[in-house]
Amino acid sequence: MAFTRQEILNRLEAQVKAGRPIVGCGAGTGISAKFAEAGGADLIIIYNSGRYRMAGRGSLAGLMPYGDANAIVVEMASEVLPVVKNTPVLAGVCGTDPFRLMPVFLKQLKEIGFSGVQNFPTVGLIDGNFRANLEATGMGYDKEIAMIKLAHEMDLFTSPYVFDEDQAKAMAEVGADILVAHVGLTTSGSIGAGVALSLDEAIDRTMRMAEAGRKVRKDLMVICHGGPFDEPENVGVALKRMPGVVGFFGASSIERLPVERAIRSQVEAFKSLTLA
Repeated sequence: MAFTRQEILNRLEAQVKAGRPIVGCGAGTGISAKFAEAGGADLIIIYNSGRYRMAGRGSLAGLMPYGDANAIVVEMASEVLPVVKNTPVLAGVCGTDPFRLMPVFLKQLKEIGFSGVQNFPTVGLIDGNFRANLEATGMGYDKEIAMIKLAHEMDLFTSPYVFDEDQAKAMAEVGADILVAHVGLTTSGSIGAGVALSLDEAIDRTMRMAEAGRKVRKDLMVICHGGPFDEPENVGVALKRMPGVVGFFGASSIERLPVERAIRSQVEAFKSLTLA
């Protein structure tokens, strides 16, 4: 079922007041979404990388020309939305897509049953000359900011990824409800990123983004994502060192890593049996 922006905010604020972290969960399949909800997820987010991730490919496949990202999230909706009963589901929107009339597309997502949006795929994960050329040719992060602004004006809940202080400030200014401080791809597992910040570096970067966003709005909620924020133990340690950061968003951490371990251990258990 779809939720209004205010209903979601009320739920999340109640969690924080009760001393419990907000946990957002990426879902690439219906079963991931179903059991994320069973585990108590506060938000479920679906986007094209979830499909690639659960097909055994790296999350960066979502930034490559392997499919229409916005069309894929609409396809995934038919798998996820019917099995999620009482948790807001957000759509990952490629805000730089030059083939979408964004007001029409966001209206479509709302009518399908999404309660909000996140900016993914995002050029925030791209750097160097390629990033500079994307920005110069009208496919830059500013389009993602504009998408979040439009979604906010349509009363959709918004939880954008931000990668630095300027982006945190800009997203706060256009009305983002939660900032997701992104510190890089998750490192653990068979297809995790090979390069990442240390936990200390990730904490420092997250705090700088949080402080920048809260200079715009003091009540702005901030959660962390990516890099060494991969396991409950690491996130628990980090949250204690990040006052004002009120939760965690997990994608690979929520669905890929548990699946990798569970299937492998189950097969190993069967293989350890002996014939009579």
